[in-house]
This record gives sequence, C-alpha cells and structure tokens, in this order.
Amino acid sequence: MNTLVDDAKQHGSAVGLPVDRITINGGKPLHGRIELKGAKNLVTKAMVAAILGDTPSVLKDVPDISDVRIVRGLLEVHGVTVTKGGDDELVLDPSGVATAHMADIDAHAGSSRIPILFCGPLLHRLGEAFIPDLGGCRIGDRPIDYHLEVLRNFGAVVEKLPSGIRMTAPTGLHGAKVSLPYPSVGATEQVLLTAVLADGITELSGAAIEPEIMDLVNILQKMGAIITVETDRVIRIEGVDKLDGYTHRALFDRNEAASWAAAALATEGDIFVGGARQAEMLTFLNVFRKVGGAFEIEEDGIRFYHPGGELKPVIIETDVHPGFMTDWQQPLVIALTKAKGVSIVHETVYEQRFGFVDALVEMGASIEVHKECLGGRPCRFGQRNFQHSAVISGPSHLVGADIEVPDLRGGFSHLIAALTAEGRSTVSNVGIIARGYENFIGKLEQLGADFELVA
Repeated sequence: MNTLVDDAKQHGSAVGLPVDRITINGGKPLHGRIELKGAKNLVTKAMVAAILGDTPSVLKDVPDISDVRIVRGLLEVHGVTVTKGGDDELVLDPSGVATAHMADIDAHAGSSRIPILFCGPLLHRLGEAFIPDLGGCRIGDRPIDYHLEVLRNFGAVVEKLPSGIRMTAPTGLHGAKVSLPYPSVGATEQVLLTAVLADGITELSGAAIEPEIMDLVNILQKMGAIITVETDRVIRIEGVDKLDGYTHRALFDRNEAASWAAAALATEGDIFVGGARQAEMLTFLNVFRKVGGAFEIEEDGIRFYHPGGELKPVIIETDVHPGFMTDWQQPLVIALTKAKGVSIVHETVYEQRFGFVDALVEMGASIEVHKECLGGRPCRFGQRNFQHSAVISGPSHLVGADIEVPDLRGGFSHLIAALTAEGRSTVSNVGIIARGYENFIGKLEQLGADFELVA
C-alpha cells in the first residue's frame, strides 16, 4: 500500500471515519448551516504551549480532527496528561513531562510536522528533545532549516542521527536576535514557544502575523509571557522565569470557513457558517465578492451564497497574512471554473500546490499550469522551475470522475468539484481531509449533499 493511502487511512480511522472513499452524485446545491470549532493551525500549537506551564491548561473549542489526535498522542508519550473537560474542551497537565523514546515519537507523529515545535518547550523543561523525520502534506518544500537555525541561536546543540534529530541545551536557552528571510508561520511559532522562557530578550524580525499567531501570543501572555508585537513584522519577547497554565477559547478556523464558502459558491448554494468572523476574513471576503459571491455578516457567523447570475473571473496572488491565504485558493479554484472568462492564480507560498488540478482537468475544467510568475507580486519560485501559476478558463462543465485526494486542502477541493459536477464521482483517500475538517461527512449530510460511503 502506498504512503498516501496509508496516511489517508490513518487520519480517517483516528476520528472514526469508517471508510476511505465516498461516491457523490453532483449537481445539487448545498443548503444549510454548519458550525466551526477552533482553528487547526492554532489548536495544535496551543496544545504544545501547555508544556511550558507549571500548572494545567484548559483549551476550549477543540475540533475532533486527526491532527489534534496526533498532538495529543505526542503529548501523552512525553508524560503530559490530557483529559476531556466539558464539551470540546481539553485539560492538559504537564506536571509529569518526561523524555520520550524516538520510536514512540515516530509512531505517534505519523505524517505530522508538529514534533519540531516540541523542541523549545522540551529543552526548557528537560534539557533535551528528539524529533523524527517530518511529514505533512506534499505541497512543497517546508524545510526545518529555519527551525534548527532558530534553536541554535537560542543555544541549542543539534545532533543529526539516522533516526532523527537530538537536541540538548548544556547551558540553557538564552534570548536571541532572529531575522527570518521569509515570514514563516512555523518558524515564528518556534521562536515564540522558545523565547518566552529563555534568559534575556529576543527580537524576531520578519515574523508571520497571521491571526493564529496572534492568538498564540494571547495564550502565552495569559500564561505570564511578556510579548510586544511591533510594526514591520517585529516581535519582542522578554524571557520570564516561569509560566502558568492558561484557559483559552481557540480562534475559529478561517480556512474551513473559506472552504465551505467556496462550496456554497461552486454549487450555487447557500451555507451559513456558524462561528465565522469578518475581521479575520477581510481579504477572502473581498475576493469572494469580486467573483460574484454574496455574504451576510451576522453576530454568530457568516452566510455565504450564490446570488444568481454569472460568476466573474479574478486574478489572485497568494501571500502571507494579511494577503490572500494559500489555503483559500484551492477550494476557490472550483468556483472559478464556473466564472465566465479567464482567471489567474499565482501561488507564492507553496511551490507545489497545483497538483490537485489534474483531476479537475479530467472532469472537464480548462486549467493550464505554468512555471512563469503570472502576476506582479515578488515570488520566490520564478526562477526555480516550479509550476506555480494557474490559468482557469470558464465557464467549464464538470462531469463526474474517479479522483484521489492528494492533500488536505486539495482534497476538500476535490469534494467541492464532485459536488459541482454532473453525474457520479468517487473520491478516494478522503481520510486525509479529516486532518483539518471536523466531521465533514456529517456536515455534508446537514447541507443536503447526495453521497454514499463506499466500503
């Protein structure tokens, strides 16, 4: 069995998904309401942050997704006690934190890249940390070089072993001046999780400032950290001697919100996304409106719908926050196949994010992928021979096909394509979608989708 199928089965079974294929009868608009929980990209990091506290932490609105299950397993093999509190609530007690065996870490990590973020907290608590080879969605190069260099700056000694990487801190960790060549979310998280207990002051320039990063800053401040977010992507952290646990309700998952919004538009439907907020989605909402979608902001969420008429082509260039997120472009591409005219999507964050379009072309979409930068934004990939620009001509008539999910966001995009297409589609490897979309099968049922689970 290939690695992709193995990963899909592992992620799906972790959250009780009984099968790894669904058959969808497309052409039916989605209507109804779904509810969001906390953001995958915040919740998993907040769970790691609990290691830093001297007392237990309480995290609320935790989604039941496989990435959360993976992090819980990693915490438990490191001696952290994780228990269910109230509804969608986890209590994380780090009082028994201990060194874990590399084999145990590897067994629980699976394809997740989260173990690298354990290093700073474990170096503070135990003086050493181990990480296995890292996985994750195959959407481009996500090197850990940033992370290793950051940890060296703090005083960590990095030793590469055949089974992974061992780190020690013989003289403890101290504040550092860190400048990131690119505002990497993961590297910014690494600095925050390491600097809060480091001796002295850390200055991070070139930081990522995504809402999930800011919510992690909120959590660390609740724990007793001193963090100042300055202008021009500069974050200053004054190390403290100790941190306590936190109680925090996680930020909503704006990536899931955008995905269901794209599904409403592509299927000519009407979906109310409970828990979605305007402030964190301003850039997406602007593009959604330009394409021809409509939305209504309510106190408890956002209604996304197709108001009728033709969809319009747009030019999108992905970027770090506050730009148009890379995680938003894949689901929206399905709606763009319905727009009258030529749309261009220039991907500047991950260089291999268009692998999902092959299936769309098989279904009848007119999409060409190019190595050139088709946009005006500075791009790291222009001279590196990556196919990172897509030209979508529409409107296209999609027809059902047998397709395989390649990654998390691409997989949800395939679901949208199957829901939009005329006829029957069988989508395989859907367990990967369970990495970041809680109960997506149940939500499809709530919205009236016509599908069957395939044994």
